[in-house]
Amino acid sequence: MSSQHFPRLRNARAIFSCMLVIGAATQVSAEIVDTDQSDQTDQTRAHSLDPVVVTVVATALHGPQAAPSQGSLVATQPQSIVSGDFIQNNDAPAANYTDIIKFTPSVWTVDPNGPGLMENLGTSIRGFQDGQFNVTFDGIPWGDSNDFTHHSTSYFMAQDIGNVVVDRGPGNAGTVGDATFGGTVYVQSADPMKSQGLTTLLSYGSFNTRLVGVRYDTGEISDWGGTRGFISLKNLASDGYLTNANLDRSNAFLKVVQPVNGSTDITLVSNLNKLRQNPAVGATPNQLSQFGVNYGYNTDPASQGYFGYNLDRITTDYEYIGVNSKLAGWTFDNKLYTYAYYHDGFNGLDVGGSLPNGVVDVGDIPNGTVNPNGTVNPNNVPGQILTNNYRSVGDIFRVSHDLGPGEVQAGGWFDHQSNLRELVEVDYSNNLAFNYDSPAGPVPESPYTDRLQHNQLFSRQAYLQYLWHVIPDLDVTGGVKYVNFERVIVSPVNQGTELPLDYSQTWTRELPSVDAHYKLADNWSAYAQYAKGFLAPNLNILYVVDPAKNTVNPEGTTNIQAGTTWVGQALTVSADAYTINFSNEIASHTINNFKQFYNLGAVKYKGVETEATYIVGAGFSVYANASYNDARLVSDQTWVPLTPDKTAALGVLYYQGALQGSIIEKYVGRRYGDAENYYPLGGYGSADAAIDYTFGPWGSAVKKTKVGVTLQNLLNRRSIYDLAGYSSSTSTAFGANGVPLLFTLPGRSAQVTVTASF
Repeated sequence: MSSQHFPRLRNARAIFSCMLVIGAATQVSAEIVDTDQSDQTDQTRAHSLDPVVVTVVATALHGPQAAPSQGSLVATQPQSIVSGDFIQNNDAPAANYTDIIKFTPSVWTVDPNGPGLMENLGTSIRGFQDGQFNVTFDGIPWGDSNDFTHHSTSYFMAQDIGNVVVDRGPGNAGTVGDATFGGTVYVQSADPMKSQGLTTLLSYGSFNTRLVGVRYDTGEISDWGGTRGFISLKNLASDGYLTNANLDRSNAFLKVVQPVNGSTDITLVSNLNKLRQNPAVGATPNQLSQFGVNYGYNTDPASQGYFGYNLDRITTDYEYIGVNSKLAGWTFDNKLYTYAYYHDGFNGLDVGGSLPNGVVDVGDIPNGTVNPNGTVNPNNVPGQILTNNYRSVGDIFRVSHDLGPGEVQAGGWFDHQSNLRELVEVDYSNNLAFNYDSPAGPVPESPYTDRLQHNQLFSRQAYLQYLWHVIPDLDVTGGVKYVNFERVIVSPVNQGTELPLDYSQTWTRELPSVDAHYKLADNWSAYAQYAKGFLAPNLNILYVVDPAKNTVNPEGTTNIQAGTTWVGQALTVSADAYTINFSNEIASHTINNFKQFYNLGAVKYKGVETEATYIVGAGFSVYANASYNDARLVSDQTWVPLTPDKTAALGVLYYQGALQGSIIEKYVGRRYGDAENYYPLGGYGSADAAIDYTFGPWGSAVKKTKVGVTLQNLLNRRSIYDLAGYSSSTSTAFGANGVPLLFTLPGRSAQVTVTASF
């Protein structure tokens, strides 16, 4: 939907050209390679119908001085954007999208191994954990079908990201995805530049972290109708903050935009990623005391915590072809896509050291049964091998047309993910021979197999909504989304029961939404929203002997929120309040690498959020945000696990000529590691800083060179911040699941980065 559908913004664009406008308008993502050449990526020809789209306007709060995040004059729910300029100038060059959003209101996320060097465990928005909110790339939802979580090191790198938008709410009927009720993180790809060019990147920093990259832009190719494209290649390697938690990552990204005529564009995107890592799972209090707060793995081959036994090999790809067009009053937007995740994982049975070594040696296995003469080798190291391979294929279609005093919008999303999941017990001391530690079952694999599943998830969603221009300054949008989820499982060895299962189940629901947006003045707007949310049940609901008798209800929410945004020549302020009634929340904790789910019951979330940016002058601006978040069980008022009671950020940014810099601190309040207020975790603050200087041009070849330094956790705070799980299970009672596995804040780190544009 283009900006003419918001007539109240026409004058605002002329008067407040200093601002960054975010909302349901034509997508124009910011350039991320050359911050002084953002006009080179202007893409206004076609009209995206993605529900969250970004429009960049002039520079006072944009460019190198861009704030960590900003609100919106046209949003219909709480929303913050991190621009590409801020990402490239202030974030660590290895940062994942989860690191990029850490300063935004109500967001809590930490990479325990250093920025970009491991998956960010425990990312949450208002207390909603990963798997309870959407993540999209260029408007396409992606993630694991078993629990809707995401692998932040396995797909996109910061050098190819244009903007990241955090939508703190379920969106309207047009917001599609498996887990929309907790919000959506919209990751938007960078755009090709209009001019041909080559950009190189070289970075080195703490923990022996090395990043090299090159990007080539074709510029506009007039002989091909204005085709533009770029390709970027990167390699990231690091020893990591945590001991023996290494990472080696190679990534290739391609984007091509092909204009067809004056109102139609075709976009092609491909992302390839190859990863080898030793991802830590946390350390016990004894390990932290004995080996240091940065303990990850050891170097003893006789230990289940040996780093060589705990590693991932992951290969992914992500492709789409998008077509958007405006013709005869109709706007069409379609994306056909596929993505895949191929994961071979290895781990010691208990890296926390609570379980002793010992492997069942059964020798020959007659007729698929355990040899009764088998013995236990007490010194052999038990472990597991995991396979998690899946591919999703899907399509998103959107259409809109002016009708009466407004616009009718409709569309649908279909996704089919096919997933092979296998977990087997092995003997690391005997060339990965099977460890027959389970009773013989009805299939030959059962004595050494914890799961062998062939799963499918079909996600089908369709929506219809109407944007009504009630009066020139008031818009009301109402609609309904129909959701249909179907799970299919064919499992020779089902997880939990270790019995065969062939079963399918479907869940459906209609989700209404209505929002209102009112322009109080050219620089002041307000909004209110009511929406229903729904999360399809996780795969674990089928980990029983007879799933048809499982009485666990799907998770659903009722969301009510309202907010306002004011934009002045030097000051931007946003604020909102929300309440969310959760009918049936499913939570989880991890024991011995197994995620175990349980029913929290009815939960109520509520809170207030605000953020502001003020341009002081002389190159300085100040940014601040704060949130109060409350999430409690209705039954006994105990706290929802891993929900900070408050978050805040305060920072100073500087931009003058060729020099820019920032220093920003994020505060995360108190929270509990598990249900029933078990394992309290104190609040903490952590400050980051960045400074860079741009040189050039140098002769006719080098357009510019930029030297930058980024620093994280300036005060080197290394307190415990997360209960990651338990190393072994000794009881089913909360607080007695075993020895806690903990993460501490990653210590101080720094990176020096040099980029050159030719």
